[in-house]
Amino acid sequence: MNYGYLTDPGKVRDHNEDSVIIVKDMNNEVLLAVADGMGGHRNGEVASSIAISHIGKRFADISSVGTKEDAINFIKEIVSEANVLIYKHTSSHPESVGMGTTIVLAILTNNFLLFGNIGDSSGYVIKNDKIHKVTTDHTLVNLLVKSGELTKEEAKEHPRKNVLMGFTMGLVERLQKALGATNTVEMDVISIDEEVDGILLCSDGLTNMLTDEQITKVLNENIPIDEKLKKLVIKCNNRGGTDNISIAYLVKEEKHD
Repeated sequence: MNYGYLTDPGKVRDHNEDSVIIVKDMNNEVLLAVADGMGGHRNGEVASSIAISHIGKRFADISSVGTKEDAINFIKEIVSEANVLIYKHTSSHPESVGMGTTIVLAILTNNFLLFGNIGDSSGYVIKNDKIHKVTTDHTLVNLLVKSGELTKEEAKEHPRKNVLMGFTMGLVERLQKALGATNTVEMDVISIDEEVDGILLCSDGLTNMLTDEQITKVLNENIPIDEKLKKLVIKCNNRGGTDNISIAYLVKEEKHD
């Protein structure tokens, strides 16, 4: 098993509101997580940092996540805790009201693989040298695609493609589907019931700049993982780097020619 992560502010933003981590528990089980903060005036940076720091510490401190059911409950628990921490921060810091963060994470053990997400950061599995998205973006545009009002092609160019939604308020209310937006939060949890070769998590700073095919081409190059991640960031920045770029990447076995 080999892994690495990288975060970069991009070419347009003057600071980085993303946070990323890869950490093991005491049983050598692995958690990967990427958070994309929002809120301006560095508040997004605070939100994503609170989420990643709490989730990472809680995972590192356990002996094992246990069964798949135990792990699902644990994911929901630690994400809910992180949400409360962010919400409490905004309550005591009025200038930070409105801040929040997406979160996408994956837990890999010898027996199962789980993904969890809130917002529009993406989780992929890697199989047979291709990436396959397993998470669903909680965006207005994605809901319009599901309802048949937009095609996937139209969605890619839609001016509101990054507006995050709260499921309970429907299409009319522009509530953020993000950690810290309210004092309670619902996370999607996805169980992967097949063997995969690797895991890729990223913020939309990567997927808005590069296609799946362009990402796959770099990941399949016979170079070290840290060089692959740097190359992906450079490609994003060469195309404008309009957002922060964060990537967490794990392969079970590296291929060598």
